Amino acid sequence: MNQVLNQQTDTLERLPVMESFYTLQGEGAHTGKAAYFIRLGGCDVGCHWCDVKESWDVNAHPKYTIDELVEGALQYPGRMAVITGGEPLMHDLSGLTLALRNAGFQTNIETSGVYPVTGRWDWICFSPKKFKEPNPDIFQKANELKAIIYNKSDFAFAESFVASLQPHCKLFLQPEWSRSNEMLPLIVEYVKQHPQWQVSLQTHKFMDIP
Repeated sequence: MNQVLNQQTDTLERLPVMESFYTLQGEGAHTGKAAYFIRLGGCDVGCHWCDVKESWDVNAHPKYTIDELVEGALQYPGRMAVITGGEPLMHDLSGLTLALRNAGFQTNIETSGVYPVTGRWDWICFSPKKFKEPNPDIFQKANELKAIIYNKSDFAFAESFVASLQPHCKLFLQPEWSRSNEMLPLIVEYVKQHPQWQVSLQTHKFMDIP
């Protein structure tokens, strides 16, 4: 009985949401798949090239109950939910992932890994940033490492995490959008020389979809 009550109580928890939308996953291992995105507000990592800086202020966004978030996701046929941000692990996501999984969703997250992992995840995309050191909790849980390449030194930064990850973790190098013309040729050559890596592109930007 207490477990049922706790689950019901969790659905009343409110999370700050910048936006939620149904689209295709544009990056990484699940590129091209239909996905419902929930972009949570709040981030203290501070990437200067971030393309959603409006997500940073945790108090700038309306709060929704978990019930409302799941209800929104259920309006669409896809059953992959991607929690992103901002930095979504600023929040305890145990209740949200429980409710999504109970509703039949695959739960994916995109995180810089700077906070301990909460929630039950089917797929964890770890995208480390130089601006804040990741919490070691992420290393053995990540299914995917997605390193953003802004300049040449980012290749060594990406490689610095590989030894700490599980052997099955997929490795992606992705050019920062504004630097794609400069960095993509370097990434292509790097992957040819280091074939354990794959190229990730922001395909949603090429397709001009959210």
